[in-house]
Amino acid sequence: MSPEGIQSGSQTGSLRHPTTETLGEWAFGVTYGTLGVSEALSMRESRNWRFLPGQGANRFAEVLSTAAIDAHLRTDAARTPRIAMADESQRGSAGVPAEEFTLDDGRVDLPRLLARFDAGASLVVSQFDETHPPLQRLCRGLEKLFLHAVQANLYLTPPAAQGFRTHYDTHDVLVLQVEGRKRWRVWDGEPLPRPTRRTGWTGKLAPEGEPHTLLLEPGDALYIPRGVFHDAATEPGETSLHITLGFLEPSWAEALRQLLDDVEATDPGLRESVPTWRIGEDDLHPALEGTLARLAAPGLAERLQNLLLSHLPQDRQPLPARGLMDRMPEGPLRLADGMHHHVVQGEDGVVALHWPGGVDILTAEQMDDLTALADGAIPRDRDFAAHLWRHGMLERDR
Repeated sequence: MSPEGIQSGSQTGSLRHPTTETLGEWAFGVTYGTLGVSEALSMRESRNWRFLPGQGANRFAEVLSTAAIDAHLRTDAARTPRIAMADESQRGSAGVPAEEFTLDDGRVDLPRLLARFDAGASLVVSQFDETHPPLQRLCRGLEKLFLHAVQANLYLTPPAAQGFRTHYDTHDVLVLQVEGRKRWRVWDGEPLPRPTRRTGWTGKLAPEGEPHTLLLEPGDALYIPRGVFHDAATEPGETSLHITLGFLEPSWAEALRQLLDDVEATDPGLRESVPTWRIGEDDLHPALEGTLARLAAPGLAERLQNLLLSHLPQDRQPLPARGLMDRMPEGPLRLADGMHHHVVQGEDGVVALHWPGGVDILTAEQMDDLTALADGAIPRDRDFAAHLWRHGMLERDR
């Protein structure tokens, strides 16, 4: 599924679920069912929404339940802005003012939240993958396939209610129907082509044509690309719980901004002044074209690739294999399940491991060990293995 082997910008080995499946294989199977990986990638590259019928009502039960949300709401972690409520029936914004269901310090006021839910407001829990281990593993596994961040937001909607009005998102989403049923309307096309977080929601656009109506039942999934209008409401007498997986891939504009920030530190040409005082005298086009050509220099595409890969171990919550009291065992070890990393070999032959622990320069012997540990092996360099173990990069081979 994810790139295998040791090469510039690649990931080493694969992540393991407690069974013989890799973490990526488990996450993909839970999320996409019988859909093939190549078909899922093609779906991401298209601009068309798609309904994915379920393979059983309990398909998503292992990653989320209403009981898990109830338990979370009774903890000190249940605070705004991660906890929100929405009700499209109220005037103005559909977002319920936080003071209606929280205390002064941002903690949930559970009795008032329950009363607001009973009155028709939907509960929204953002980025629940950062506090709920099953969803954390699901997102980390999908990140191994897509090589960008994935987050999980939850929506619990009371009967005959609608949280948000008709809208589009600025990133692709995959809706997983966990409990109950929810009726969705989806429109074809993108009135604003490929919106991003910078273009955002203008509030002036409206969907075109007639919507497609679908009733999602437990185990069903619905893929909606960014820019596609949609809305959803529950049926009378039915409460609905669904997960919205947000695919947070960068746009080309965002990627180029990252590259410019990185290259500026080493390229004096990009730090040259723009002679604005010459506007009207000299044509700036040649200078602009020459500057833009610098971004097509050899090696910059690979530099951008490594920048994008580096964001995974830096920005996502790592899942070290070891616990506080664990000691490195004897016998075969392998690279750990939930630790994003990649290996880069520079033009000078220097090999660097990028991981949540930082950047390590590897000797040829360590590179050989790392390659072997991708599939499980007894490390030859115990000091190097102990270093990786201390930072959670290794686990016992199964």
